[in-house]
Amino acid sequence: MSHSEEKKRFEELENEATFVDHSYTADDIQVLDGLEAVRMRPGMYIGSTSSRGLHHLVWEIVDNGIDEALAGYASQIDVVIEEGNVISVRDNGRGMPVGIHEKTGLSAVETIMTVLHAGGKFGGGAYKVSGGLHGVGASVVNALSEWMEVTIFQGGKEYFIRFENGGHTVAPLRQTGTTEETGTLVRFKADPAIFTETTVYDFEQLNTRLRQLAFLNKDIRLTLTDQRCDPPVKHDYKYEGGIIEYVSFLNKGKKVVSEPVIYVEGLQDGIFAEAALQYNDGYQTQIYSFANNIHTHEGGFHEDGFRMALTRVINKYARDNKMIKADESLTQDDVKEGLVAIVSIKHPDPQFEGQTKTKLGNSEVRKIVSGIVGEKVTRFFMENPAAAKTIVEKAMVASKARVAARKARELTRRKSALDGITSLPGKLTDCSSKDAEECEIFIVEGNSAGGSAKQGRDAKTQAVLPLRGKILNVEKARIGRIFENAEIRSMITAFGCGVQDDVDVSKLRYHKIIIMTDADVDGSHIQTLMLTFLYRFMRPVIEGGYVYIAQPPLFKVQKGKKVAYAYKDAEMAPILSEFGDGVKIQRYKGLGEMDAEQLWETTMDPEQRILKKVSINDAMDADSVFSMLMGDDVDPRREFIQENAVYANLDY
Repeated sequence: MSHSEEKKRFEELENEATFVDHSYTADDIQVLDGLEAVRMRPGMYIGSTSSRGLHHLVWEIVDNGIDEALAGYASQIDVVIEEGNVISVRDNGRGMPVGIHEKTGLSAVETIMTVLHAGGKFGGGAYKVSGGLHGVGASVVNALSEWMEVTIFQGGKEYFIRFENGGHTVAPLRQTGTTEETGTLVRFKADPAIFTETTVYDFEQLNTRLRQLAFLNKDIRLTLTDQRCDPPVKHDYKYEGGIIEYVSFLNKGKKVVSEPVIYVEGLQDGIFAEAALQYNDGYQTQIYSFANNIHTHEGGFHEDGFRMALTRVINKYARDNKMIKADESLTQDDVKEGLVAIVSIKHPDPQFEGQTKTKLGNSEVRKIVSGIVGEKVTRFFMENPAAAKTIVEKAMVASKARVAARKARELTRRKSALDGITSLPGKLTDCSSKDAEECEIFIVEGNSAGGSAKQGRDAKTQAVLPLRGKILNVEKARIGRIFENAEIRSMITAFGCGVQDDVDVSKLRYHKIIIMTDADVDGSHIQTLMLTFLYRFMRPVIEGGYVYIAQPPLFKVQKGKKVAYAYKDAEMAPILSEFGDGVKIQRYKGLGEMDAEQLWETTMDPEQRILKKVSINDAMDADSVFSMLMGDDVDPRREFIQENAVYANLDY
């Protein structure tokens, strides 16, 4: 089958799964409930009122535009961050219905925007497949906005309606002009009374998600413009290869061991499933699953089906070709080493577990995805024996390493916090408290600084674990070697929460893991090595907000008995201005230059210190950053350094 024939076949299957031959009128809007509760408990609807929740507002509106595209009526969605952090989302779909809704007596637009659980996706046939739900997402965004404006282009006319103070209608929908365009424009400003932490949008966070949506929907053009800059920044995405290009993008800068990208797709029982996969020579796994364009972070039955099928096919191929014995089996862990894969389904009735839609609960999907992936990957292996052999051999090597790793891993288990000094790893100096919430552990660079930290700490709540130099780069090491590393074993044992799939944050011994290194290039490198290890092997600990980076001072300024510390170069000027002439300035090259008292009052004292909390906004973005910074390929790292060198603060 030629490339053009394959493309045509894909479009036919996807259209069959998503195209809607329906008018989408006011009669399709089904009313379920009212709005007030949203402002009282916003976390129930958008997860949180932090930066993550703020960005979730944008996705609720964008998803509605994507749904129009899936139904076959839109081809472009434009997102703009305007001055003052106002968000504008424009699609060229059919436009929201403008007729009067029979039950509410209001226009359909006003019903969608002001009545919770009112939308065209609950019944009536306006949509086969949807991620966003008009009236669930849109009305929630309205409820949490200072104001919202909706402009509709439909039937040669332009309509407008505005809402203020959490979704209250200023005036009913009215016609404001004529137009030849179609679609919907939604503009809103998040309410600072709800989003108290921040109302400032992160361009990169929006950019990453829009690029992701463009990969998942290859016929849709998505643009993002930031008008807060001068000149404005604009990114434009449209990928003809869809998730095949997505996998290639994720493998950029890595050495791939299987060519080409394996692509499978199929339609069964109205459910469209597609997957793309490729192996690289690394040891990390990147499997990302989506249901109706929603990233299912916690997986679900579609991801289970994919993993099962891949494991089954690789085992069968290995046995049939006498690469393993008839009674031997490769596990899922073996076959996923170095795997980069995207699994995407379009489902007419997705059942998500949890309000924030992070896990797909449709059990029937597992069998469907498993069948489609199993059949198509088997065919690929038959047609590409060299690639199949390479993939199986990689899994076999991983299997042997896993056995060795299991033995080493057993040595990292900390039985309990009460086991006494005999169970403590390495040079850990533990704290006396057993209450994890008040306990913190300092991971300190070097024995010298470790000694000062041990002397200066609060012995009740602060534990200290010194590291000997730089830990192993886990991005470049096989798992057996990782668990044999003394420094890494010490950390795993000290934390007590397990590692990899066994991580249980409820067993975490310390609720603050504080990385404390010198304020130089080597210190930054150690921080990155530490974060790479924690991200790859203990991600829930980072996601739970338990990881911090200490900020030691750069300078000590002294005049007589008067002492001040500067943590940034910019802090020096006001200190020098205050102190006047005759000051003594000490530049701290490392933690070891401070005595116990100085280390306590500048870096360890909870009343005085500055800590940076480590968080993950986007796991996929984090994956690519760690791969780029810590992987084998030099070119992407060089490009990153060249692009960001201007921001570096080098100490000569």
